[in-house]
Amino acid sequence: MQDPNEDTEWNDILRDFGILPPKEEVKDEMEEMVLRLQKEAEVKPYERMNLEQLKEAEDDFGEEDMKAVEMYRKQRLKELKSLWKTQRYGELREISGEQYVKEVTNAPKDVWVVIHLYQSSIPMCSLVNRHLSLLAQKFPETKFVKAVASSCIENYHDSCLPTLFVYENGQIKGKFLGVTECGGTKLTVEELEWKLAEVGALRTDLEENPKKDVVDMMTSSIRNASIRD
Repeated sequence: MQDPNEDTEWNDILRDFGILPPKEEVKDEMEEMVLRLQKEAEVKPYERMNLEQLKEAEDDFGEEDMKAVEMYRKQRLKELKSLWKTQRYGELREISGEQYVKEVTNAPKDVWVVIHLYQSSIPMCSLVNRHLSLLAQKFPETKFVKAVASSCIENYHDSCLPTLFVYENGQIKGKFLGVTECGGTKLTVEELEWKLAEVGALRTDLEENPKKDVVDMMTSSIRNASIRD
């Protein structure tokens, strides 16, 4: 018996007269494979998100997605911690003015660079160097360098020291000039870490500004004094 689905002229005539049913559509194996691969390639929105995006989009997910979201959050955190531990630099290096462009402006793409212009005779500069040495060990993915100010900028005024410049991709993303902007003579390493994190130079694990209590206390004192007056 002839196959009614066979692609012949006689079967086409029988279909035209309604004697045979319309030819069954048979999916091409290649088409089926492509559709299967496309389905397998589909990803949930949260699979493309970073930690910050996951947190912001929490309310948009249904209950059935939340377990998967939590799993991806833990995975992203693990990846981030692994990145933090990647040893790239890990120390505060001394450079000369002649090395500035190579070591700072032309640093590898997406590498944050913190450079401290200093004079060894200034106590605050020594304090900042000590703190930067500790931060360089804690955040090895950020490049920390220091240079004697006069070797980089001729006649650079001491009143501007210490000076901290923060670079990314050859562009200045942050700067702190002088004792006050750098945090004062009682600057702690945590306070400096927070300052550098605010401009993006590093990813801190501090949950809030360590100087916040002091600022709040000063604000409260000023407010109380105003009320008494």
